[in-house]
Amino acid sequence: MTEFAAEASPVTPGRSPVRHADRPLPGGRTDTYRHPPLVRISHWLNVIAVVVLIMSGLNILAAHPQLYWGLRSTFDDPWVAFGTIPNWVMLPQGRNLAEARHWHFFFAWVFVINGLIYLAYGFVTRRFGRRLWPTGADLKGFWPSVKEHARFHFPKDDEARTYNVIQKLTYVTMILVVLPMMLITGLSMSPGFNAIGGILLDLMGGRQSARTLHFISAALIVGFIVIHVGLVIWTGLYNNMRAMITGWFVIEPSTRKDEGGAS
Repeated sequence: MTEFAAEASPVTPGRSPVRHADRPLPGGRTDTYRHPPLVRISHWLNVIAVVVLIMSGLNILAAHPQLYWGLRSTFDDPWVAFGTIPNWVMLPQGRNLAEARHWHFFFAWVFVINGLIYLAYGFVTRRFGRRLWPTGADLKGFWPSVKEHARFHFPKDDEARTYNVIQKLTYVTMILVVLPMMLITGLSMSPGFNAIGGILLDLMGGRQSARTLHFISAALIVGFIVIHVGLVIWTGLYNNMRAMITGWFVIEPSTRKDEGGAS
């Protein structure tokens, strides 16, 4: 479930080889260029930012591990209550609300600025339209893709050059729904932002509703990360990590038989 770069670039006779053209490997395999530098850099910055945000966010939550809806904290009737949060998953270690907020706010801006640069790159280069937005043909293949995922069947041949429909829908939902909800709910709880744009808090239904929605969006991001990392490991940890570090990904030869029965 990692992002794909440009398609294979052909070599035109009489011209210099294209810099990122496919490179043939022994055994019928192909080394293909998957991730451009900005995608790789933004990915690893996001990894750092999200880990810090989750750990510092847990420290903030530990100060009052209950969630509510509306304007007030109804202590006797929380929507959900959490037990003790272990120190090892919090940043800083041990309960420290003031310092945790400093970590959280700083890396929230790292995450936002990095994300905006990535979004600008995706739209300017039309990468999102080519790579992420599902087509009609993609949507028609939704249920077959679900069945393949349920069987843990993931292509490693030429089909691995492009996103499948589940990947596209997941990334679009994260980019256009979950991450904006995380940002808006976070801003709506900021006293400084409320002073200049307090309407957000009203739209959220009150500070407690905003806090709960912020936690829900964080939980969705954590769920995405767990599935993402699991699939990275399942589909080939070395190959996927190499692609996100160097940009190059190995495509295996197809094992499916064509209409004539040849491999």
